[in-house]
Amino acid sequence: MFDRLFGKRAAGAAKGGPLAGIAVPASAGVLSCRVLDPVHEPVRQAEFVVSDTAGRKVLAGETDPYGTALATVPAGEYRLAVTAEGYTPHHGSAVVAEGGHTGLGDVLLQVAPQPQLPEPGDWEIDPMHSQIGFTARHIGLARIHGRFNSFAGAVRIADRMENSAMHVVIDAASIDTGVQMRDDHLRSGDFLDVGAYPTLEFFSERFTHRGGNRWAVTGALTLHGVSRTVTLDTQYLGLGNGLEGETRGACRASTELHREDFTLTWQTLLARGIAAVGSSISIDLDIQIVPKKS
Repeated sequence: MFDRLFGKRAAGAAKGGPLAGIAVPASAGVLSCRVLDPVHEPVRQAEFVVSDTAGRKVLAGETDPYGTALATVPAGEYRLAVTAEGYTPHHGSAVVAEGGHTGLGDVLLQVAPQPQLPEPGDWEIDPMHSQIGFTARHIGLARIHGRFNSFAGAVRIADRMENSAMHVVIDAASIDTGVQMRDDHLRSGDFLDVGAYPTLEFFSERFTHRGGNRWAVTGALTLHGVSRTVTLDTQYLGLGNGLEGETRGACRASTELHREDFTLTWQTLLARGIAAVGSSISIDLDIQIVPKKS
């Protein structure tokens, strides 16, 4: 298909050719493919990585709305990896000649098998193998990274996963950015005010399957005495066994909070026109759950 579309040689980029207007250096060539699903529909935003024979990444990108990946690379031999949510990864190879076009044709992705879900019942977060972290912009410049060192959580897995529920409690005073003075300020009345609001709590309201191993966990987050609905973009990683043979489930999740939603205005410094912390705070969770002990 691509040989017909683009022509065999980069000379096809001559006047009137499909690659007209694309500058291809004399020592380079063009590599292309189209990524399709099992019913031959284009897979948009599939990720592709082109590496050399030593495994070094040469470039990476995403397919366009028509499933097309197109790249100009130095002449040589390459490995191509294509991945998309819910599909089995594809790996291929190609040789790109100087001034040539290597069309790999249609790359057909197969639906990936779904990871086994946890058994119905009561589970709990294992804090020793979990982390709740955050990233925020500091004074409009560099980012600061932090985490909460103390938290607990329970998950009730229902017969139908969508009916499951989760409750997480975080010790606000356990905030840790690695700088004592900054952490004391974060615990103060300017920010978390841990004396008045000792915990952050999240109660889930629904689990929604987004396809593949992606889930949306929506619920109410209570922070600084204010409750707001947030959605955790969650990647379920499946089940495994710990060192003692115990069953473990794992997931990654992320969301973005806006401090103004929780009345965290940071009046100190703001009065002088300086934003001590950016308005958006990214939350990232790496969670492992284990069956609750009787």
